[in-house]
Amino acid sequence: MDETFNAAGTALCCAAAIRLGGAVQVLTARYGLLDHYSPIMAGLENITAFLGGRGLDDDLLGSAFAEGWSLDARCPAELTGHAFVKGWSSLVFGTVVLTRPKQQDITSAQTMEFALKAAASWPTAVRIGSFDSLLRFEAACQQEAGARMKEGGLPALWKLTEDRSKQYRQTAEQLIG
Repeated sequence: MDETFNAAGTALCCAAAIRLGGAVQVLTARYGLLDHYSPIMAGLENITAFLGGRGLDDDLLGSAFAEGWSLDARCPAELTGHAFVKGWSSLVFGTVVLTRPKQQDITSAQTMEFALKAAASWPTAVRIGSFDSLLRFEAACQQEAGARMKEGGLPALWKLTEDRSKQYRQTAEQLIG
């Protein structure tokens, strides 16, 4: 692995993309766009495997990059949560680019900002535990993810990511009814 590769930062970005992807899955399913969402998630799963010691699949990453970049254009403008999907697409873009340290001009901190911008664009107030906005929830998720990764490594991060992805999915289901 290239010594300029930031594994911890990439892991946190990938976790954010998977976490927010829970809501995107629900939003895109409503408009028959799951066949565009699925390659993105396959690319993110490849990144998680890479962080665990496996190789990167350039085809999966290329497909994730292409689909992520064009997903917001495929979503109808009237899609509830369109700005959220657009922000998530930027998050995916940044996460994929982070796997190519020699070809990047973006940091994991900049990429994590895309997650916050996506959460800030959520069209309604939410109720997730004590949180009343998706932005506050995402900020707390980012802090929690960093702490969990320091305490328990990647397995703990991926378990937390799965749990928070479910909360994002439930929030999106409430939004679209």
